[in-house]
Amino acid sequence: MAGRVEAAFSSFLVSLAFALLLVSLWSRCSGGLVRLAQAQEQVNFRLITATVCYRMHYLGIAAAASVRLQKTWCVAKPSSDKATLIANLNYACSQVDCSVLQRRGACFDPDTLISHASIAMNLYYQAMGRNRWNCYFDDSALVVATDPS
Repeated sequence: MAGRVEAAFSSFLVSLAFALLLVSLWSRCSGGLVRLAQAQEQVNFRLITATVCYRMHYLGIAAAASVRLQKTWCVAKPSSDKATLIANLNYACSQVDCSVLQRRGACFDPDTLISHASIAMNLYYQAMGRNRWNCYFDDSALVVATDPS
């Protein structure tokens, strides 16, 4: 997924640089510094400009959708059963550092299973790049846009 984001962003940057070049040429054409020899070239120039603008718009939306600009968190579903929460907690803590959940740790309180599971699942979700699939946990978790703390 990261490769696709980087490719989309790279493509977006190339399109942006090309569009800036075209804008620069367009302003020179308007100012009379560069004159297009034939009407056909003007038509081609306008088509290229329109294509680049459309491509920038399309890639801009794709890049914004791929790069998560909004902070999100992964939390346990309140309807999750005890066994599932324990399994999620154990799995997440086997993959990331959950020392904040230990007694006297920053996130120990409230000392409830759903709270500890949510914190562990969120630590995993954040560490793995905040992809929706990193918050699946057998459909026992939710991605939320409101800070659960």
